[in-house]
Amino acid sequence: MESQRTFLLIGLMLVSFLLFQEWNNDYNAPKADPSATTQTLGATTSESDDFIPASSDGEVPVATTAKRSVIDVTTDVFTVKIDTRGGDIIEADLLQYEETKGSDTPFMLLGEFDGNQYFSQSGLIGLNGPDATVAGRPVYKTTQKSFTLNGDELRVPLEFTDSKGVTFTKTYIFKKGDYAVDLEYTVNNVTADPIQVQLYTQVKRTVQDKGSLVDQNYLGAAYGTEEEPYEKYSFSDMADKNLNVTTAGGYIAFIQHYFVSAWVPQQDQQNTLYSKLVAGNAAIIGTKGEAVNVQAGTQTTLASTYYMGPKESDVLEAIHPDLDLTVDYGWLWFISQPLFVLLKWLHSILGNWGLAIIAITVIVKSAMYPLTKAQYTSMAKMRALQPKMAALKEKFGDDRQKFGQAMMEMYRKEKVNPMGGCLPLLLQMPIFLALFYVFLESTELRHAEFVLWLTDLSAKDPYYVLPILFGASMFITQKLQPMTVQDPMQQKMMTFMPVIFSVFFLWFPSGLVLYWLVSNLISIAQMLIIYRGMEKKGIKVRG
Repeated sequence: MESQRTFLLIGLMLVSFLLFQEWNNDYNAPKADPSATTQTLGATTSESDDFIPASSDGEVPVATTAKRSVIDVTTDVFTVKIDTRGGDIIEADLLQYEETKGSDTPFMLLGEFDGNQYFSQSGLIGLNGPDATVAGRPVYKTTQKSFTLNGDELRVPLEFTDSKGVTFTKTYIFKKGDYAVDLEYTVNNVTADPIQVQLYTQVKRTVQDKGSLVDQNYLGAAYGTEEEPYEKYSFSDMADKNLNVTTAGGYIAFIQHYFVSAWVPQQDQQNTLYSKLVAGNAAIIGTKGEAVNVQAGTQTTLASTYYMGPKESDVLEAIHPDLDLTVDYGWLWFISQPLFVLLKWLHSILGNWGLAIIAITVIVKSAMYPLTKAQYTSMAKMRALQPKMAALKEKFGDDRQKFGQAMMEMYRKEKVNPMGGCLPLLLQMPIFLALFYVFLESTELRHAEFVLWLTDLSAKDPYYVLPILFGASMFITQKLQPMTVQDPMQQKMMTFMPVIFSVFFLWFPSGLVLYWLVSNLISIAQMLIIYRGMEKKGIKVRG
């Protein structure tokens, strides 16, 4: 296989991979307007949009009027707004993450974004649950309108008493430095009769359109069960069929670029995972626990955990053994995960993510040097056989069978493997694609600075220097490998390949382009070393 065809194969594989990703991802990361005014649920949301999962006595109609207020909660990592109607989290700003690079505005994970909604909801259904028996959902009371974390833990209690005197206390528990929030529902049954309640937790998000071909991050729901540790459930999946799975433990999540929100119910019980599209454009995925009987004169506490924050593998795994899979490295996760560990280790030494990317590229390319050498050596030997190949074509003319037999005999005598240039490349591609996912999914690279004008490795190069340098490196590689292909179409593709890729990479995150540029530069250096060694042995490589 000639070097130019190998180069074409790399390009076609990359483009095909991105096109496959575009087809595979039904929806992409939301494009929220950072300057959009955030509004509370009560101001803009139609109350008929709320969805209460079916309990034993079916769905309950929701009233169109209810008085409510908003509770403000501040910790070292959050500012959170809780609606007293239903006790839902209707806004969450991540204080340690900027909305845009250099801005003073914290990143809004939950809330309303120019008409797009993203809320966390929970409640009690069942025969006597307030969300199933109170039209319009219960409006909770609280002792204060704002709470601030001063120590290691902050408890935010919301209380509702139904018409029979049963008290329901919904308590959110925030912890210092923690993006996981515990939820406790305490049911105090002061009546003379037993009651039955059932905890549900869900995330509601507006269905959103696809992003660009360059932005390949998944936006949508996911869930995990005892049998399936991680399954995506996209907006189109919900449109086709409602999710309805019962499992021991489990979890549900909504995933976007760099961030995730997830409900993790009690793992020692059977939970039902469900989804639903409501009001035409709102997607819901949630969990429903077992029905719990609260005897007369007793109280019971039901619990769940809600995570809303960055996709950090170690933190997510500590909450649920499979929740770290929401850091979606694709089907090559078993390669990506150790590469990410290596990248973090390099960063801990070098203190700069750009330098860490360069270092890991050097390490990977060095480790693959034997494959690279085998690839270039095989291609060089194939080029050296071009005169003999031409002579065989002239000798056998259109007799393809005899030409094929003679060609294979020549390969055998010359000890050349015609696939020698292809196989090493195919073995390298999984590692390259695994690194692609690492750079794409790593929250640590969001807004990470490198040097000079490269102040955000997760954004495109503002001056397009890296894409231009990348195109130049491809051009140099072509010059080191004189064109030997005869097909005019392939010749044109090879000529324009550096330009095509430079344009293609204009919108790529600069961290990814940096990786490809460094990889190309190392390949050029390796190529010169390999070719110089072969020429010393009398093997004609170039010209």
